[in-house]
Amino acid sequence: MKTMTTMLLCLITMLLIASAYSKENTGMRLDMKHRDTLSPNPSPFHRIEDIMGMDQKRHNVISQKIKTTKGGAKMSLGSGFDFGAAQYFSEIMVGTPAKRFRVVVDTGSELTWVNCRFHGQGPKKLENRHVFRAENSSSFRKVGCMTKTCTDDLSKLFSIAICPTPRTPCAYDYRYVDGSSAQGVFAKETFTLGLTNGSVTTIRGLLIGCSSASEGGAFREADGILGLALSDYSFTSKAINTFGGKFSYCLVDHTSHKNISNYLIFGSTPSSATKSPARRTTRLDINILPPYYAVNIVGISIGEEMLNIPPQVWDVNIGGGTILDSGSSLTFLAEAAYKAVITGLQRHLVGVKRIKPEGLPIEYCYYTSKFDDRKLPQLSFHFMGGTRFEPYRRSYLIHAAPGIRCLGFVMAKAQATNVIGNIMQQNHLWEFDIAASTMSFSPSTCL
Repeated sequence: MKTMTTMLLCLITMLLIASAYSKENTGMRLDMKHRDTLSPNPSPFHRIEDIMGMDQKRHNVISQKIKTTKGGAKMSLGSGFDFGAAQYFSEIMVGTPAKRFRVVVDTGSELTWVNCRFHGQGPKKLENRHVFRAENSSSFRKVGCMTKTCTDDLSKLFSIAICPTPRTPCAYDYRYVDGSSAQGVFAKETFTLGLTNGSVTTIRGLLIGCSSASEGGAFREADGILGLALSDYSFTSKAINTFGGKFSYCLVDHTSHKNISNYLIFGSTPSSATKSPARRTTRLDINILPPYYAVNIVGISIGEEMLNIPPQVWDVNIGGGTILDSGSSLTFLAEAAYKAVITGLQRHLVGVKRIKPEGLPIEYCYYTSKFDDRKLPQLSFHFMGGTRFEPYRRSYLIHAAPGIRCLGFVMAKAQATNVIGNIMQQNHLWEFDIAASTMSFSPSTCL
């Protein structure tokens, strides 16, 4: 039993918790790995508490915050199952000469930053991590504290209103939804990016944070953050302006090992994916819950039964609404929606022995070693206009340990933002077309 519980914690932790031959036909390629691949044998109990805590805090803050050319930039992504973290990593090349850094890919964060030392401030060395020496880069340009960029444009990115001299850099104290934080100074830098044809290109003048200090488990074994939320200063904004007005990603099954990879692509999605007969398209509401990626869900069904969920759950004007978030692992539903979904699924799990592992903040887990998935009906999310998203059964009855599976939902407040987490999104290709304000998706092995 102890072994099963330990495995359960480990797995849920991972569950829970970015000059070519032709500009028109090339893209950049960044190697990307899940954060868990970098953590040496963490305690499974520590991981589950860490990831569930970060997911819950992330959802709470999301709810509060809510009151081109062709070609593509291709970055490989890998699941963190083997290492017990819920986030994904990429490698970026920063500065001149370019230095390599391993960063967390975060669709809910607007700021890209790396561990950094500048004018004697910041760490000289970090165990298993790299530190950017800003003064050794000829392309590093600090943002002055008296500039409009600092006082106005970066105020939403937690710039600090301290400016003793005109030469003082613009400082920040960036706070994350899980309680983590990073402190440092803003700068403009050059990023060197590998292209899919084997050559490289550079993107100049990208806003970056030179972080002299950081706190929080989200940064364990990472050199920084690649901010992919949609805002004027995020990596996404610069990338879609360079490679085209869309991006896509495909998440492999969350239990995949580190040798299995998927992709984050800026620019055109491969034609084989766009021509899939199973491809569905719905509206992407990019302006109603910025900087998040909001969609207009109007209901949830189980089998052929549409659940009785009050429409105000989906109404962003009164505190509801729905976003897709690759930074949250589980799916958060407002209280009325959560209860309807759990009740509907439980009817089909009658006779399956329920388990409540000690210390786990997830309610509905079952011994399912002999359970046939086909007995569980299809759960579907219904979008305005008639489009449906039908996740795989293993995406809502999630593997937690050998023979144990859990319903992958978390109950939010009565009126709260609903969040479709990354486990629910797994084994689908998701394309966010910012220019057209549409989101398309289709089943995929992501291999």
